[in-house]
Amino acid sequence: MQCVMTAAPIARILALMRPSLLPLAPLTVALCCALAGGVARAHASKGDSARAASLREQAIAYEHGEGVARDMPRAAALYCTSARLGDMQAQYNLGWMYANGRGVARNDATAAFFFQAAAEQGLAVAARMLRVVGGATGEVPECMRLPRPKLLNAGAPGVDYQATAPRKIVELVRKMAPQYQVEPQLALAIIAAESNFNPQALSPKNAQGLMQLIPETSERFNVKNPYDPTQNIRGGLSYLRWLLAYFEGDLALVAAAYNAGEGKVERYRGVPPYLETRAYVQRILKAVGTTAHPFDQTVTQPSPALERIRLALRPG
Repeated sequence: MQCVMTAAPIARILALMRPSLLPLAPLTVALCCALAGGVARAHASKGDSARAASLREQAIAYEHGEGVARDMPRAAALYCTSARLGDMQAQYNLGWMYANGRGVARNDATAAFFFQAAAEQGLAVAARMLRVVGGATGEVPECMRLPRPKLLNAGAPGVDYQATAPRKIVELVRKMAPQYQVEPQLALAIIAAESNFNPQALSPKNAQGLMQLIPETSERFNVKNPYDPTQNIRGGLSYLRWLLAYFEGDLALVAAAYNAGEGKVERYRGVPPYLETRAYVQRILKAVGTTAHPFDQTVTQPSPALERIRLALRPG
């Protein structure tokens, strides 16, 4: 991926920046190249990533009048579509527009939303900008209301783990999953996505074992040794059972919560706008072959945000 911003647009940007943001000005020069590496490292859908990058580059062209007539509303709309797909540079750029009132009405709360989304994907400059505009916000801009993930060719599961996964793990899951009212195919899909069936897997965020339990989740579900397959699967199944009840069987929300945390799903009123999480949700839905799963309503009360999430996802 090549950097798009040239010296002339950067100079124009610096001239328009709010004085309070000038200390961060040098960071804008390196932003494009720094972000390209971050996006490349994300475990994201190539289709979404390529489309998001294309939309972002078009937005940059319209924002700065590079090869096309300058059109700020169109730039903002293109940035937002890219941001919905999870592109953190588009999220940052749109936040910058709102923070400076560049082509849109200045709105620090909206700027904070986009800076926070980018910061949560690892963009350090966005985290600094978030502090400048006053911190996080719970408001979701209208253009960021994510549509409900669609599953193409719904029906049969998309992966035969009986043929591709270690037999001992498959047998263990098939034996244990019904005890937790979790379909074995869902549990196997989560294991495949999380650890690729490696019981000793350890992530940079200290997620451990087959189902990549973080220490807090292990403690929450009484897992003493997360590298023991039986204990790890038991903890993961317990968490899945809880998530299924919390989001009333909506597998897109359950998968997004397993990947990014239930708090992020609630705050973004659906699947968070992260490339990695969007790709993760699609992988799980495809492997399972459905978007809904039975749940036990006695396990926990549903999410207080569930009705707001449903309203946000409602067509029209």
